[in-house]
Amino acid sequence: MKIQKICCIGAGYVGGPTMSVIADKCPDLEVRVVDINKERIAAWNDKDLNKLPIFEPGLDQIISRTRGRNLFFSSEMEKSISEADMIFISVNTPTKTKGLGAGQASDLSWVEASARQVAKFANGHTIVIEKSTLPVRTAQAIKEILKTTNRENQKNEISKTFSVLSNPEFLAEGTAINDLEQPDRVLIGGEDPDSVSDLVNIYLNWVPREKIICTNLWSSELSKLAANAFLAQRISSINSISAFCEATGANIQEVAKAIGTDKRIGNKFLNPGPGFGGSCFKKDILNLVYLSEYFGLPEVANYWNQVVVLNTWQQDRIYKIVLQKLFGTVNGKRIAILGFSFKANTNDTRESPAIRISSDLLEEGAVISIYDPKVSFEKVKEDFEKLSFDNHGSWHMVNSIEDALKNADAVLILTAWEEFFGLDWNYFASLMRTPAWVFDTRSVVNREEIKNTGLNLWKLGEGS
Repeated sequence: MKIQKICCIGAGYVGGPTMSVIADKCPDLEVRVVDINKERIAAWNDKDLNKLPIFEPGLDQIISRTRGRNLFFSSEMEKSISEADMIFISVNTPTKTKGLGAGQASDLSWVEASARQVAKFANGHTIVIEKSTLPVRTAQAIKEILKTTNRENQKNEISKTFSVLSNPEFLAEGTAINDLEQPDRVLIGGEDPDSVSDLVNIYLNWVPREKIICTNLWSSELSKLAANAFLAQRISSINSISAFCEATGANIQEVAKAIGTDKRIGNKFLNPGPGFGGSCFKKDILNLVYLSEYFGLPEVANYWNQVVVLNTWQQDRIYKIVLQKLFGTVNGKRIAILGFSFKANTNDTRESPAIRISSDLLEEGAVISIYDPKVSFEKVKEDFEKLSFDNHGSWHMVNSIEDALKNADAVLILTAWEEFFGLDWNYFASLMRTPAWVFDTRSVVNREEIKNTGLNLWKLGEGS
């Protein structure tokens, strides 16, 4: 089958960048990204590339090359699906908030709705690809929906056939474009060798064949959950050791370097911090916990659940340290928050440690000034409104580090944005109230930079 037109349902953090790179690397393909959110589609089509709904380094350059040439963003769901030879499902799969599995299992309502739209509007033979992060055996549900439609179509003498593949993403926000252009691996799971070959041939336009791994559907789905669980586990592991360093006088940077030089361990994901965030890690681990319990593996479920427990504990620990250092109270005190996104080089705040830590401080009556170079006021407001907490304090967004630190009693660095490195702390100390504290959770402050400024410094993972 010669693939000519691709459709992606979902214009979010995965669908938008992934389809942009495919369009860039495969100029002979027509790529359409569709979404029912018309505001999001309008943002993708905005002439001002600074207004794209997603910030990823290099994404704006790809959009400028491909949009209107062979990459299109649209809300025309029926037309885009009906003309496509290959359809990626890249919709949100949040954790269920109610019903069976609430708090752990994934809500697959958007996936099911997408499958039903594909079944209704597709023509001829269509390759349907799971791109969203999904529980193991979700493909079976998609296949059942499409199979039922096939039987109905056969009765009405309508010729429609489908193949279902799994092609999970392995993107890190902030480096997503590089991850797409130079992937560690591309994973394709499926039972129809011809459809698998069609997808392999698309990736071969820029990915070496030895980096393309083909498996069965279920191995592909589980590999994504397992990869995220392993990465999150490393973060919780190094964060647990950071607390041990503080208690014993050790230095987490020195410990991380020492263990990272062991080839069996490696040095990736050994940077301590306020905990992992983003859309995937917590959600995928809780999903793994739910599935482990479902399949009668309680010991496995307990093991992976502890990764999430420790992540939450790290955030609570940091908030309590701030409280302790500021004489047991932050009521009425001004605290600057530097960084609100869950990591640098993205405007994504989903599950950001800054949300929990800031809300705890607000509950204690703090006056918070938030500065982040990419996160908007509207996004921060939305994040706080989702939480149920007694807000005895107040918060506001500012446009510069300087505005954040004016009259502040403390500054809390929660995201490792490049501009937070090498600051003139002599100058910023003059703006703050004394005695003032710098709480560094990302190892961006050099202790020598703080000397003779009059500032107190606490660094995550460093003993006093």
